This record gives sequence, structure tokens and C-alpha cells, in this order.
Amino acid sequence: MSLGSYVKRVLNLDADSQNEGGNLPMSGAESGETDSDALEQDDRDLLCDGAKETRYVGLIEEEFNQHVGEQVEELAEENKSLIWILVKQVRPGMDLSKVVLPTFILEPRSFLDKLSDSYYHADKLSRAVEEDDPFTRMKMIVEWYLSGFYKKPKGLKKPYNPILGETFRCYWEHPNGSRTYYIAEQVSHHPPVSAFYVTNRQDGFCISCSILAKSKFYGNSTSAVLEGVATLTLLPRGESYTLTTPYAHCKGILMGTLSMELGGKINIDCENTGYKTELEFKLRPFLGGSDHTNLVVGKIKLGKETLASIQGHWDSEIFIKDTKSSEETLLFAANKETKMKRLVRHVVPLEAQLPTESEKLWLHVSDAIKREDQIAATEEKTVLEEAQRNGAKERKAMLTNWIPAHFQQDILTGQWIYKYADLRPWDPRNDVKQFECNYKVLTKTRHQAPLVRTTSVLSGDQMHVVVTDSIPMPVITAQRKVRNMIQAEQNVSDSSQSNDEVVLNAVTDKSLKRLATSLDQVNRTLEENSRQLRIIELKLERMEYAPPFTTWKNPTETDVAVSKLMRGLPSTVPQSSVVKAVAYGVISVICYVILKWFFK
Repeated sequence: MSLGSYVKRVLNLDADSQNEGGNLPMSGAESGETDSDALEQDDRDLLCDGAKETRYVGLIEEEFNQHVGEQVEELAEENKSLIWILVKQVRPGMDLSKVVLPTFILEPRSFLDKLSDSYYHADKLSRAVEEDDPFTRMKMIVEWYLSGFYKKPKGLKKPYNPILGETFRCYWEHPNGSRTYYIAEQVSHHPPVSAFYVTNRQDGFCISCSILAKSKFYGNSTSAVLEGVATLTLLPRGESYTLTTPYAHCKGILMGTLSMELGGKINIDCENTGYKTELEFKLRPFLGGSDHTNLVVGKIKLGKETLASIQGHWDSEIFIKDTKSSEETLLFAANKETKMKRLVRHVVPLEAQLPTESEKLWLHVSDAIKREDQIAATEEKTVLEEAQRNGAKERKAMLTNWIPAHFQQDILTGQWIYKYADLRPWDPRNDVKQFECNYKVLTKTRHQAPLVRTTSVLSGDQMHVVVTDSIPMPVITAQRKVRNMIQAEQNVSDSSQSNDEVVLNAVTDKSLKRLATSLDQVNRTLEENSRQLRIIELKLERMEYAPPFTTWKNPTETDVAVSKLMRGLPSTVPQSSVVKAVAYGVISVICYVILKWFFK
């Protein structure tokens, strides 16, 4: 299908549109039925132009580790020997993403499934949307963010590395009947990138993120780093929050007790309101006790002003203290009452899952791990990994690239965007419910609603149409500026030309060329400014050690010649460098004496 045909098809509001309610029977006041009557009818699965809602079932969550404090595990003797064999294959600083790990350290679930642990308390985001005070909204978002860490597996386990093309979906039912949907896909294998999209239009929020997973080996410890920024959007308010993730640090691989904790600094920023939260997950120090285990500290700021401080333990209680009033209150507690309020997660039954869905894809591996058959688990895991390698070889031989099914990469930001994202605020007069069909999160409506559509350049020669509200959200990124520029030029061109395909291609090429030219000009300007600053810096260093002879008292001809000569020579070694060199020399001598005495 050509680009022009694709755009025409989308603009004609076909079955793949985000608003498939045009051919539905009327509901509500016009049909005499209530919302519940409309949804409880026998044919409720046929919602929008034949789109059939996916069947989900409530999941009884397995019991997880209730231990508060440091998470530890004692390895069996036979497993310790496998660890030593693994250590011989790696070196300090090496990336572990390509290393085949033994199955006894694996948690029987995929990493795509693991990422969904942050949304068992998504109802906290629903309440944050309704809050009018921006400071209180930020506090509630921080409370939700911290609620996603206390769930721990039994023992120290690592989820499966997702297979390329692997997918996962689920939803949580809120007390008010709304649903928070979670859609995830492994969009790249080398490097390993996982993309996911979370949406609850009825309660007014959505989250988009793509994560690059990295693992580093340091000898007796290893760290799992998740690089990526999640964007939380509060739809009715037009606010976007960016969030980062701490890293997991595992130590005691060779010596000591095997333990895991979280570390690193993270930020939660909202450019629309100016509020910012800085959190630091602290690793336990060498001589620290239980009070220093799983510690998290932070502060909420508006500009440079600190409004509140945060301190506590992310697996138990976290407190927030107002800077002005010094009043301290409980922000979050991972107690029994909180765990009882966890939303029920619904998943697709195993028999209805696609072959690429996580549970079905890893079924044989998970069954072997649960019955503690490590040999069978390794064999089944090898089958999946070999199939993935063969697929990569075939694509390389045919000179083709992998194309994800549900996400597209934005060429401006590099982020992976859900193809069917709907950022319109909820309209209670027209919108009935959200539902999911074949990984498309759609909305059932009472009437066919007119929509304002803007074009978004996502990848290569493809054009993706995004549904937006008639009132545009604040333009805060370069990507949105480009979208608005393309839309404005397209509107002008449409009035003078009738060929939509030619106009769209011409406008897109012209806009991208203009953008590329502007970026090149900015880069050249920055390089020239950097060069000029470096020249000024060198001249200032020379003048510091060889001041102009005009500032001397009664300079002689020799003084003038020496001054000119010194100002033309390279800059003298700074005094700070001399002091550092002497200090390093003294320290080296002391260390040499101590080591010589120790090994005598």
C-alpha cells in the first residue's frame, strides 16, 4: 500500500481508527439503555466495526517474599560450581547481555511481565489526575512511583531476557470500573530494547517508555541498569512527567552472602508546572546496619526551592517532611493494608494466547524451573535462543530488518511509540469504555466524533497518524514543534492541490530538509563558539603567568622582550597541577611502604 493510500484510508476513519463507534447501535439516553445494560448484552464482545474484545481472566497472584530488609539467598553447592564456570567466561566491566546464564538464577517470568509490577497501585495515578494543586499532584505521583518496588521474588532471581518479537498484555480493574491496560513488546535484541505503553483514558493518564537493559560485571558484584525515560501524561491537564529508573545491584557472587538492593539517582520532572522530585536509592555501606538497608532519600523542588524532603525504606515505610512547617507525614507504607489494596491483574488465558506471548513462549522453561529440573529448563531455553539466532541469520542473508508489530521508532527522539496511542481526554458523554483487541487498545463510543488529526514522522518513509484532542497539549518538545509545522504546511498545500499523496510527501521532505539544515547550522555555530572559548581560555592562562609589560613599573627593554616571548610560548603548568602531582607522589610512597611492611 502506498503512503498516500494509507493516509487516505486512515483519514476515512476505517476499522483501524481509534474511534470505531460509527456503526454501533445508540446507547444511553437515546436508546433508553444504561451503560451497564449496553455492556451486559449478549453480544457485548462485538464492540466496534467487528472488533472483538480480547477475553481476560483475573489472575491469582503467587505469594511473594514478605521479608523486609536486605534480600539474600544461599546458593546450593552444585550451583556454586556453575557460578565459578560462568565467572571464568567474563571479565570486570563486561556487558552480560550476551552471556548465557544458568537457569537456577532465573525467575519463571519474562522481563516484559516484570515491568508491569509498577501498576498494581495505578489507582493512585487516578486520584492524582483529580487533584487541582500541582504540589499535591507531584506528591501523589511520587507515592505511586515508590509503590512499585516492594514486591520481591522468593530468593534472588532474574527474569527471562525477552525474545525478539515477544509480547505481553494485561490490565488492572479499578474500583470505579475503569481499566489500566499494559501493552509490551521486545522491539530489539541487540541492543535489548523493551517498549511498553500503559493507558487508562477514563481516569485520564497514559505512560509510554522504551528501556535498554544493560548488565555489568564487576568481579564480586553485578549491576542491572535500565536506560530509558518514561513519559507519564495526565490527559485532562495536558501535563507530562518524565521518570527514570534505579539500577539493581547484586553482590556476593564469589565471596560473602548473595544479596540484591537498588541504587542510583532518579528524577521525576514536570516541565509544565516546574515541579521536580529528586530521589536517591542508597546502597548499604560496608559498615552499615539494617537502618541503611533499602534506604531512599529525596526532595521535591519548585525551581531551586526545596518544598519537602523524603526519607525512608522503599520496602517498608517512607515519610515526607514539609520544609516550611516541619510537619512529617507518612507518604507510603508497604504494609498488609496496602497489599490488600493491590488491584487485581487480568491476563489472557493460556489457551487464547498467541505463540509470541510471554507465558506461552516460555511455558516449557517455566514448567521445568518450577519442578526444579535444571537440565530440562536449560534444553528448552536453548531451543528458544537457537530459533532466535537462526531468525537473525535469515534476516541478515535476505538483507531485511526486524519490524515490530505494535511499536514504531520516532526518528526525532529515538523512542519507541505505541502505534495506536490515543491521547484524547475522556468524554463521558460520548466514550463508553476502553477495550483491547489484537493488542490495539480502542474506545467504544456512542457517536462518531469528529477528530483533529496531526501527522507524526516516525520512521523511514512511513507516516503514522496520531489522534489528538481539538485543544492541543502544550508544545514542549522539538518533536511536537515539527509536527505542528508539518500540519500547518499541509493545510496550506491542501487548499491549492488535490493530489494528497504528492502534497504529503512534498511537505514532509521540505520540512525535514529545513529541520536538517537548521540543525547543521546550530552545530557549526556551537563548534565555532567552542573554538573561540578555548582560544580565550589559553590566552587567559598565559596572561596569568606572564602579565603584559605595560603593567610593570619602569620596564626595561629586556623585560619587554621577555614578556613578549613568554606570552608567545605555550601556557605554564598550572599551580594546581603541580600540587596534585606532589600529593600523588607522597601517597604512592606511603602506599609502597605500607605494602612492603605488610608482605614482609
